[in-house]
Amino acid sequence: MTAAAPEIGCRRDGPVLRITLNRPHVLNAVTETVLRDLADLITEAGEDPEVRVLVLAGAGRAFSSGADLTTVTEISSPAGTIHAANQVIRSIGAVPQPVVAAVQGAAAGVGCSIALACDLVLASSDAYFQLAFVRVGLMPDGGATLLVPAGVGRARAMSLALLGDRLPAATAAEWGLIHRVVDPASLAAGVDDLAGRLSRSAPLALAATKRAVNAATLGGLEDSMGRELEGQSALLTSADFQTAVSAFREKKTPDFAGR
Repeated sequence: MTAAAPEIGCRRDGPVLRITLNRPHVLNAVTETVLRDLADLITEAGEDPEVRVLVLAGAGRAFSSGADLTTVTEISSPAGTIHAANQVIRSIGAVPQPVVAAVQGAAAGVGCSIALACDLVLASSDAYFQLAFVRVGLMPDGGATLLVPAGVGRARAMSLALLGDRLPAATAAEWGLIHRVVDPASLAAGVDDLAGRLSRSAPLALAATKRAVNAATLGGLEDSMGRELEGQSALLTSADFQTAVSAFREKKTPDFAGR
């Protein structure tokens, strides 16, 4: 397998491939480059018959705090990060192996989208999920406009998307958004146990089941990502988003003008 990019760890543990976002100094906030490298790694792993399970995690205190707003001026095009995020979401769904997300701390913005795109999400009790896009003048992307309502229904999804509040892991599990919550000290062992169970299961049966369930529940994902791309591309050029970026860098609350 191709060596991982510097900001993504990749370690083979028997039939389990562990991929780790490795930017703990910014709570694993992702850039367009990181997202493209992540999509490539997942896709390549999916083609390896020796890999039975993929585990996706974040180094340090968070899974991922979302897009790195400090590099917004380095984005190759206004929609470049969205395209790259969508490739990650597609790759998670396309690989035949089950993908397990191990979540501690924040899974926010596109980090939330990536976690929820995984087939099973195991979260620490200190974790939370947040569609924080509205707080920077944007809309959910990375397929979140389908992934979230598919799990919790329209009313709860609208609340999360329009208010941008944190959803504690325990509530996420209660709502059926994620698989299970464990004590922080038990997260690593819980992930090992879950990955071990999956790695010993019949791989063809797992792949067929994953395809069927995704087709039944996420059949509109491409349409959703298309709508997100159109809406987000316009929002990324808005004065409100520029205001939010400036406020983020200055650690202030943005004053949105609606233009």
